[in-house]
Amino acid sequence: MGDLVVQRRLGWGVGLEQAVFESVRYSAVCQDCDAELECWGVQALVDGRLRWDVESTCSACGFAVAVCGDTVPAERRDQMLFEHGPAWLKVSPSPAKSVDIMRVLRAELGIDLMNARAVLRRVLDGDYSGTLPEMEYLARALRKSGIPAAATRP
Repeated sequence: MGDLVVQRRLGWGVGLEQAVFESVRYSAVCQDCDAELECWGVQALVDGRLRWDVESTCSACGFAVAVCGDTVPAERRDQMLFEHGPAWLKVSPSPAKSVDIMRVLRAELGIDLMNARAVLRRVLDGDYSGTLPEMEYLARALRKSGIPAAATRP
């Protein structure tokens, strides 16, 4: 599946929002027959929310399941970063905007002031990375607050 960017219409065609997806394929054990289960995991930024969805199908017994949630398991997140590479959060460096950037980081990441300062330093140094949907999520939150930001890959 790889990286996907999909255009979605919002409301009555008032605007377009890009949905950002990243996926991984992996195997697990079928809960019905113990055969190998083929799984596709997708992290997506859709309608302003990060989500994690998994679809699995067993070729031996036909067992199939789709699971939707919010949090990517650490092992799958690491797999996405390995397979697709990290995306970086880039902001226009402006000391006057540092407080605004920290405010957004605290709200979106649920971190305290000390951690927000550490993350701010990494963001301003160009050293803050994650999956493409995660970085685009933060970039959109920053842009909503009037801070030029982008999720990029080298």
